Amino acid sequence: MPTLDDFRSKEFLDQITILNEISGSKDPEALAGLVDLLKNPVGDTSIDYMVVNALNAVLSSNEAKVVEGLTDSHDGFRILCIRVAGEYAFKSAAAPLVDIAESETDPDRLMEVLTSLARIGDPSAMTVFRAQLAHEDPFIKSSCIEALGKLGDTESISSFKDLVIESEAPGRYEVCDITTWKAIEALASFANDDTIAFLVEKLHHKNPTVRRIITDALITIGSPCIPLLFEAFETGDKDNKILSANVLGFVGDRSGADGLVAAFDKGLAEDPNVRYAVYEALGRIGTMKGIICLVDGLHEEDELILMAVIGGLEKHVNPGMIASLTSQVAKADDQAERLAKAVIASRATRIFDALYESEGAGDMLVDALSGSKDPEIVEDFRSILTEIGGDRAQADIARLPQLSAGTRKALAADDSRSMCAMHRAILTDLGFEPSIGGNGEEAYDFVERGEDFDIIITDMNMPVMDGMELVSKVRNTPGYEDIPIIMVTTESEASQQDMAEKAGVTAFVTKPFKPDTLKAKIQELIG
Repeated sequence: MPTLDDFRSKEFLDQITILNEISGSKDPEALAGLVDLLKNPVGDTSIDYMVVNALNAVLSSNEAKVVEGLTDSHDGFRILCIRVAGEYAFKSAAAPLVDIAESETDPDRLMEVLTSLARIGDPSAMTVFRAQLAHEDPFIKSSCIEALGKLGDTESISSFKDLVIESEAPGRYEVCDITTWKAIEALASFANDDTIAFLVEKLHHKNPTVRRIITDALITIGSPCIPLLFEAFETGDKDNKILSANVLGFVGDRSGADGLVAAFDKGLAEDPNVRYAVYEALGRIGTMKGIICLVDGLHEEDELILMAVIGGLEKHVNPGMIASLTSQVAKADDQAERLAKAVIASRATRIFDALYESEGAGDMLVDALSGSKDPEIVEDFRSILTEIGGDRAQADIARLPQLSAGTRKALAADDSRSMCAMHRAILTDLGFEPSIGGNGEEAYDFVERGEDFDIIITDMNMPVMDGMELVSKVRNTPGYEDIPIIMVTTESEASQQDMAEKAGVTAFVTKPFKPDTLKAKIQELIG
């Protein structure tokens, strides 16, 4: 076995070898010597660091010594024992750690103790965690919130709710702090009717980042949220209807689709933004009732809503739907033209392939494709026509334009597939080469890779990273301080635009909008 005798007089490489062997063997006989080396370091940074690692390894197999060390007079050894107790979840350390936490006044040491207690997960620590919910340090407070959530402390639920309610107070709602975030996660961990109802009630929180966290939490909870989301959809305002439909779509439960169809039939989706959200949700879920509702939506005239309908149907192609769509596109009237453009802009290749069998419908689709200015879309459908083959397909391929990428670059972020398709169509029409992100994080990846953009378009409410966070990160990126940013949103409250302007948004476009509206705004900002 390795020995620490005369360790200080040994060569550097020998010292490393000895400490590595002790770390591997966890030899308890080395404990006293390691403690001495910790308390009286040799003075070489790398050796002193390896002493700590070796001591950690030995202590991991000696719970009694760790508990004893929690009250050691040496600050470094005491902190190490606190950390080891948490790292290896030593249950017998819970009681003495609780005693330490109740009298500790130094925030850093208190955080060490609370972190270890949280890792141990003993219910005896709940009183300590509750007591620290009023601590002025947000990291200590959030650590206690997280621990109480994991311990299932129902007595703290009201405190968690208060934290979320207080976060909407004037002067506070513009920032999502870590305690609000942790309070939402803790409430979600209970997943009972009371906490779910509260989260649904706060779904349209004043802060978009909080909205995203609540949305993610409800999606994670899943089907137990559905009855309360229906209630919010039926009784809430436009914003609550939109957000409830979005969550129902991402949960993906069949009962969610059936409920949305029923609400649609009751006339609760008259607002175009709400209707758009319902179609998107039905497309994600894909039940028979939902598909029938989407087929009924083929009469919609608004371009964006129609793209949501086509995008939803593209995922669930079936003979009945194709027959209905074929008959409508083959009419070659104004609505047929709108449908053909929606199929092309949505990159609905499965629908295109099926409709092309009808010569009349195929002609309408190729006419729409010939008018596209998006080289990627044209190439996608050129490939489909090549696979179909035959004289007719070859003649249609010859009609397609040869396009090159735009000379200017634009970035767009939206979690809606149809909205991304709309942005792409608008930007390519204006001669831009578009980069598209399905959320703020995906969009910001383009920025981090060093791409340059002439303009940025973003939604406000998105999963993973919302539009507000994206705008803030972009504005703090060198070279992007003055790039025009347009925020496209359904939000109707003036406070939301005020927040966005402070974050760095240049202009707004409110959904639903005509493509020409966004085009005009882009041209106004950069020509």
